[in-house]
Amino acid sequence: MSPAKISLSSKSGETITDYLKNAGLLVETAYINGQWIKTPADQVITVTNPFDGSVIGTVPSLDQKAVTDAIDGAEAAFAKWSQLLPHQRAQKLRIWGELMLAEREDLGLIMTLEQGKPLAESMGEIDYAASFFDWFAGVAERNALVGITPHLARASMVTVREPVGICALITPWNFPSAMITRKAAAALAVGCTVVVKPASETPFSALALAVLAEKAGIPKGVFNVVTGKSAVIAKTMCDDVRVRALSFTGSTKVGRLLLKWASPLVKKVSMELGGHAPFIVFEDVDIDHAVQGAIAAKFQTSGQDCLAANRIYIHHDILDEFIKRFTKAVGELKVGDGMEPGTEIGPLMNDGSVNKCIEHVQDAIRKGAVLHVGGKVHSLGKLFFQPTVLAPMTPDMLIANEETFGPVAAITGFSREEDVIKLANATEYGLAAYVYTKNGARAARMAGALEFGMIAINRVKMTGGPVPFGGVKQSGLGREGGEFGMDAFSNIKFICSSLES
Repeated sequence: MSPAKISLSSKSGETITDYLKNAGLLVETAYINGQWIKTPADQVITVTNPFDGSVIGTVPSLDQKAVTDAIDGAEAAFAKWSQLLPHQRAQKLRIWGELMLAEREDLGLIMTLEQGKPLAESMGEIDYAASFFDWFAGVAERNALVGITPHLARASMVTVREPVGICALITPWNFPSAMITRKAAAALAVGCTVVVKPASETPFSALALAVLAEKAGIPKGVFNVVTGKSAVIAKTMCDDVRVRALSFTGSTKVGRLLLKWASPLVKKVSMELGGHAPFIVFEDVDIDHAVQGAIAAKFQTSGQDCLAANRIYIHHDILDEFIKRFTKAVGELKVGDGMEPGTEIGPLMNDGSVNKCIEHVQDAIRKGAVLHVGGKVHSLGKLFFQPTVLAPMTPDMLIANEETFGPVAAITGFSREEDVIKLANATEYGLAAYVYTKNGARAARMAGALEFGMIAINRVKMTGGPVPFGGVKQSGLGREGGEFGMDAFSNIKFICSSLES
């Protein structure tokens, strides 16, 4: 496991190994059945820093056979892992999480270099990611037989949760650690083994988790990381009958394709897909509080977040003042290298992300929106986009109908509660929604009327280990985290026993 050598974007000539306390966390190999797998130089994927395009390193571009080898390893490991007592699995998961926290600075550095988000956000994600190991360790220890009041004479009835088997986990680049641990911790806690396919843009965060899994004593074959072309790996996973469950976080478009591939074998499928969150502010709130909330909800991870506030609805009584204060705050956001202290907005992941921002801004202006700030590619580089504010947003604009996934905020006004509910619900997505109001009865009405899986009232942060994360409509299937987090990776078996002698 030789560490990759790269130039730090903000420290020309120096390498990441000059800054990592544990250089062994950065590996350029896949992890299959406890083995670190390399491929020839012409069969690799190059990973670059989105800040300046500098090369971080390479990872294997695996073929179908290698993916099948990972499934073979997961199959071989399943019997022994699933038969461990729950507290034995829980112990290893907790050690894994503790190791993550001990290495949070290095893990955060790796994440910032391959993903671009500010270093403070990256280390915050490591804390968040590690919390799932502790949470699901506890859930595993609480997993027990559940009795059923019998409807038949002289019968005993119980249900038991059992692991579904081998699970394929396909994760995105915007949260390259947390989206793995939220899935893997639940699957491993119940007794499954997993094969993880991280995004090709951010594989080093996943491989660092594999290094720590090995150190935590996770047996070979229980946790595998395969890198390469998504279509090759995902199709192989879907076509293998031994893979009993598929968990995916990513776009709705890709989710539909995976559902098609998984359906012939009737796999258990869970998906966290696109979001198009409304952010609704009524006239009775403290405007500065609402502005701070909107900044946080819109611009975390440079807007590349499925929970990002994509459509901001402000009551007409405070609309002008809100736009004024919000625009000032957006204009003061620090754009820069994620390695630089104080950076709040980093680079976007790829050209497609930037082009979508440009398209949404130009379309909105063409259809009557006023550009209050931003609206262009930033002078820092081709993957940077200026934090942007547009108003008014109208229903015919692209930004009102598509997830932007970038630092572009669109605002419009409303007068009546029933009108804003209709506007907010006018989307195929249904992941998260935000409501700001001091009126408790109104808050309760809004929470009931909004067609979204998660509602935040007078706050933005709401995720964590105990939270059943997920959406409705075309934002996904199932829930991750919380007491329901194991459902995607387990079966419920009913046992009816006679009490006759």
